[in-house]
Amino acid sequence: MKRVLIICGTGIATSTVVAIKVREHLAAAGIEAIVDQGKVMDLLRGDVDADLIVATTDVPSTVTVPVVAALPLLIGMGEERVFEEIDQHLS
Repeated sequence: MKRVLIICGTGIATSTVVAIKVREHLAAAGIEAIVDQGKVMDLLRGDVDADLIVATTDVPSTVTVPVVAALPLLIGMGEERVFEEIDQHLS
């Protein structure tokens, strides 16, 4: 099973909105994945246990996990492109 980590500045507000949308999309697309939330500081600890990061903020360049920019999921424009990118990384 794939693991998606939703990252924002504090791990509370915007990551919650994005996590809901990502979970709904994955369910509708039939993609089984665990979706967790966190804050960008969590990434500085080192090894990231995820197959994909969906982030509303900048992710440190030391992170080797693929990152999808989630800003379109917050503003409601370009959401389909983000979901397509998520699907590509998880398939």
